[in-house]
Amino acid sequence: MIRKSKIKNWMIGQSSEVLQAIHSQEVNITIWERKNSSTRLKKESSTLIDNNYSLRITGSYLNISSVVDQQLSATDYPAINNTVKELLLKYKEITSINDFRLLLTTVNSNMCRKFHTDINDIRLLCTLSGEGTLWLPEFNVNREALDTQKDNEDIVIDPSYIMQALENSAVLLKGALYPKSGTRAIVHRSPTIEESGEKRLLLRIDTNDNLNF
Repeated sequence: MIRKSKIKNWMIGQSSEVLQAIHSQEVNITIWERKNSSTRLKKESSTLIDNNYSLRITGSYLNISSVVDQQLSATDYPAINNTVKELLLKYKEITSINDFRLLLTTVNSNMCRKFHTDINDIRLLCTLSGEGTLWLPEFNVNREALDTQKDNEDIVIDPSYIMQALENSAVLLKGALYPKSGTRAIVHRSPTIEESGEKRLLLRIDTNDNLNF
């Protein structure tokens, strides 16, 4: 039987304020469960997915917003334009930085099949269309198996406690480079979609200059 820790390493809520909890020592993932995707957002996402769309930008909030307005105008893609700029602004407020790496891309592979932690400080993920990120409560992680790069079957103590973010949820993930001591990076992986032929539209925002797209 799995032994649950009394300490919760996650916070989930329907308000964007929940994202601020990522700076709590014991918390390594926060999830803002945004309203279900609107009909407009679903339609725009489907159009981008059908075209295997991908956009990579680095720079300040104003620079990135300008490119988004050019590539995904508020006239043609109002829902996605608003979502990308809104989440980038929230991320800016939470991280208190001025330069970002943003990726909005169609995903048709499993990406990160294995449960892992990221070598960064804080990452934002939002699956605008498709299955969301899988993650583990701390009580369900075998850290020794993780550190020795064992298989998922060894890392996950109980498969029934594998959690998954909902579509259109904004997820903040604490990585191994988060500056405050005493915290652990969140263990997570991408959903398995390659075998089914499904596609996702994924928004990713990072802070670290040394990260590669």
